Amino acid sequence: MISRRDFLQATVAASALWGASGVGNWSRLAAQQALTQDQLLEFDDFGNVTLIHITDIHAQMKPIWFREPEINLGVGAVNGQPPHVTGADFLKMFNIESGSPHAYALTYEDFTALARAYGRMGGLDRCATVIKAIRASRPDALLLDGGDTWQGSLTAQRTAGQDMVNVMNALKPDAMTSHWEFTLGIDRVTEIVETLDFPFLGANIFDAEWDEPAYEPYKMFEVGGANVAVIGQAFPYLPIANPKWMFPNLSFGVREERMAEVVQEVRDNGADLVVVLSHNGFDVDRKMAGNVPGIDVILTGHTHDALPEPVMVGQTLLIASGSNGKFISRVDLDVQNGQMMGFKHKLIPIFSDVIEPDAEVAALIDAEREPFKAELEEVLGSTDSLLYRRGNFNGTWDDLICNALIDEHQADIALSPGFRWGPSLLPGENITREDLHNATAMSYPAAYRSEMTGETLHTILEDVADNLFNPDPYYQQGGDMVRVGGMGYHIDVSKPQGSRITNMTMLKTGEAVDPAKSYVVAGWASVNEGTEGPAIWDLVEAWIKKQGAVTIDPNTSVRVTGA
Repeated sequence: MISRRDFLQATVAASALWGASGVGNWSRLAAQQALTQDQLLEFDDFGNVTLIHITDIHAQMKPIWFREPEINLGVGAVNGQPPHVTGADFLKMFNIESGSPHAYALTYEDFTALARAYGRMGGLDRCATVIKAIRASRPDALLLDGGDTWQGSLTAQRTAGQDMVNVMNALKPDAMTSHWEFTLGIDRVTEIVETLDFPFLGANIFDAEWDEPAYEPYKMFEVGGANVAVIGQAFPYLPIANPKWMFPNLSFGVREERMAEVVQEVRDNGADLVVVLSHNGFDVDRKMAGNVPGIDVILTGHTHDALPEPVMVGQTLLIASGSNGKFISRVDLDVQNGQMMGFKHKLIPIFSDVIEPDAEVAALIDAEREPFKAELEEVLGSTDSLLYRRGNFNGTWDDLICNALIDEHQADIALSPGFRWGPSLLPGENITREDLHNATAMSYPAAYRSEMTGETLHTILEDVADNLFNPDPYYQQGGDMVRVGGMGYHIDVSKPQGSRITNMTMLKTGEAVDPAKSYVVAGWASVNEGTEGPAIWDLVEAWIKKQGAVTIDPNTSVRVTGA
C-alpha cells in the first residue's frame, strides 16, 4: 500500500509535471509571451480546504518594481537548495523560459529590460482582485498574513501603521503574525491589536516577567468540513535584530518545544489540518519542520523568498510567497479523516498591468494616501542606475545610502543595515520622496556619527556574518549582510565565526584597515536607545538634491568565496 508520505511526494511530482503548482502553466505562458488575468488566476478547485497566503508586504500599497536577489547563499546542507538558487540556475531548476514574464517576476536576470516590457508588480488593489476571485469559488478560503505588514513606507510611518491596518482590514484576513509590527512600540501594537477583527497570533511570544503566553497561539477554523488549526509564529529574534527597548516586557525565540506542545494541543482538540503561519525565515522553518512532527503546512515569511513549488520536509509542505505584494499563494488541500491526502499549489504573480484593480480597495488606498500626496510625489533627483537592495551583500540602494552617509557626515566608513525591504527604481527614473522613504522608513532612523577601531569593525562584520551564514539555521538571527561603504573586504562563508572576514581595505587609499586605528564611521538604524543624529531620510534627501542625477557604479569591494 502506498504510504501518505509517498502519496504526497507523488503529488509534488505531478504538480511539477502538469502545472498544478503553477510551473507547467508558467512554461506555456512563457512560450506565448502574453498574460491575461484569467490565465494568472486559472486554477481547478481541488480538495476541500483553500489557503491564501501573503507576507512581507512592508506597507507597499501601490505597484512597485522589485528586483529579486542576485546572491542568496545557503550554507551547509542547504547550499544550492531552494531558496538558495538565483538567476539562470533558478530558471533551469523550475523550467522557466529566460525572458518570460515569470523569469522577470522571479529572478534578477535582465531585470531592467524585462521590467520595461512587463511592468510593475503588486498593488493591494490588485491583490484584492485575486483574493476576491479565489473566494468567489472557495467562500471559506482562509486569507493568512505572514507579517511585516505595517512598516516600510512614508504613509505607514506618518500614520503609525494605520493606513495599512485600514487597507488590510478591507481584504478581511483571517489571521496574521508579526515582526516589524513591534517596531511601532508595544503601546501602539496593543492599540492596533485591540481593534483588529481577526487574531494576531504568536505562539512563541511570551510575557518576560510572568513567562506566560502574551498573544493567542492559534485559531481553529472549520473549512470544507475539516477543522483547520492556524498556529502563529512571530519572528524569533526580535530583541536581537530590532530594539528591545520598544517591547521590553516580551520575549520571543524559536521555542521548538513550545511549537511541539501547541501542535499536540490542537491535534488533541480535533485539528484535521495543522498550518503554521510563520515569520521564522525559510531555513529556520525547514529545520523546525524536520524537528516538530504533526505540522502539515508552513506558510513561511521573513526571508522574502518566492518559490513556484512547495519544498517538502518529511510530510510538511513549506510555501514561500515572496514580498512587497508581488505574489499571492493559493494552496488547495484534500483533508480527509484527519490527514492531508493531497494538494495543489499556485504562486500567483501580481502583474499590475494585467490584473484589474479592485475599485473599492483602490479608492481606499487613494484616500489613505491623499493627505500626503504632494509630499510623496516631490522629486528629489533622478537615477542613472538601477537602484535595488535585495541580496546577501550591497545593493545599489545601499551604496547610495552609504555614499550619502560618508559625504554628509564626513566619515571614512559607512555602515547600513542589511534590510531586505525596499523596492527598486529603474535607470532614468526620478527619485521621489516616496521612493526614498520606501527604502528608509522605520521608527529608529537616526543617522549617527562615531569612531570605531579597525578591530571593532572586524568584530561587527564577523557577528553579522554569523547571523547570516551560521550552518545552524537557529543561529541565523539577522537580515542580510551589513552594507559597507568606503571599505572592502573578503568573506569566506564556509569558515567558522571569527575567521570569515579578512583583507579589510580602505577603498580611497588601498591601505589595510588597522585594528588599532580609529576611523570615523557613519551609520543608521542603531538598536541602542537614545542614538542621536538626523533621520536617515533627511540626510539622504539632502545628498540626492545636491547630486541631481545619481550614478552608482557596480560594487566590487566585497569578495565572496566558500559558497
